[in-house]
Amino acid sequence: MEYTQLGSTGLIVSKLAFGAMTFGDDPSIKAVYKVDQQLAQDMVNRSLDAGINFFDTADGYANGQSETMLGKLLAPHRNDVIISTKVGFRTGNPVTQAGLSKRHILFSCEQSLKRLGTDYIDLYILHKEDPFTPLEESLEALNSLVTAGKVRYVGYSNWSAWRSALAYQMQKDNGWATFCNGQMNYSLVGRDVEHDIVPFMQHAGIGMTVWSPLASGFLSGKYTRESLKDPNNRLSGFDLLPFDKEFGFKVVEVLKNIAAEHNASVAQIALAWLLSKPVVASIIVGASKMHQLEDNLKSVSIKLSAAQLQQLEAITKPTNLYPQWFNQQLIDPKQQEILSSLPN
Repeated sequence: MEYTQLGSTGLIVSKLAFGAMTFGDDPSIKAVYKVDQQLAQDMVNRSLDAGINFFDTADGYANGQSETMLGKLLAPHRNDVIISTKVGFRTGNPVTQAGLSKRHILFSCEQSLKRLGTDYIDLYILHKEDPFTPLEESLEALNSLVTAGKVRYVGYSNWSAWRSALAYQMQKDNGWATFCNGQMNYSLVGRDVEHDIVPFMQHAGIGMTVWSPLASGFLSGKYTRESLKDPNNRLSGFDLLPFDKEFGFKVVEVLKNIAAEHNASVAQIALAWLLSKPVVASIIVGASKMHQLEDNLKSVSIKLSAAQLQQLEAITKPTNLYPQWFNQQLIDPKQQEILSSLPN
């Protein structure tokens, strides 16, 4: 396993993290929540054996079952592992049990601590944006948890660039614990984060962790045009990511060719591309079958050539948005020439 710092902190995390979203049997999303306790134990043990020290869950996964199962399995290893969990999605019928209000954040943290069976959470993440709660309220609540010793580090997930940048500056201005992590969706068929989110995170020293790096399994190469609607596959019951499937199949064909050159799987090449990105601290690999986990673990050892990286970059390059396309077209050539000649 390879390791890196999470953002600009001293926290050392494995470059592959294990995601426990599939743990449990909650009927709300049958295509996802389907890993029982025995399989969960086998997967956690295998992850630990492979050197993974970073485990991710959320209070909204399988109605809390994921946290409970993961906490029990990691209890004997608590001093050796990093646990991240999240808050923000609805976890109960009362209108107050959702969002990022101070009340819900503090309540949810206590519930997560109980389910995980731990005294502290290594990384506590705001799972989504809350348009109804002032940023100051959410950030002050997070900081109070750090001050109380119940949370070590804080992060966000699925936030826009402007909101995360504004929040980060508020944290600095108030002397609050600052975000060190942004957990975002990023893959070869979903490179939207490169427009504004990645530049901000690199500027602020925030490390990215990636969810759904294989686009819900699509980039494993296991799907065909005919099998997409098979009721037994994940995409038929949980098709969350809005990417063009026909474009995706073209990307998979390129991945297959590169995989053959490395004697590797399609999934390993897709993950290796992400691991080459400087902003990416760790990739969350989830699985519902042991062979999927085994396959993903091998991605760390694959190093793509410059030509292979360029090939993947070219075929999946996202369309420039405004104002990026405007500013890139109007870069001053004289200024660029002078700056490029200066020593680094």
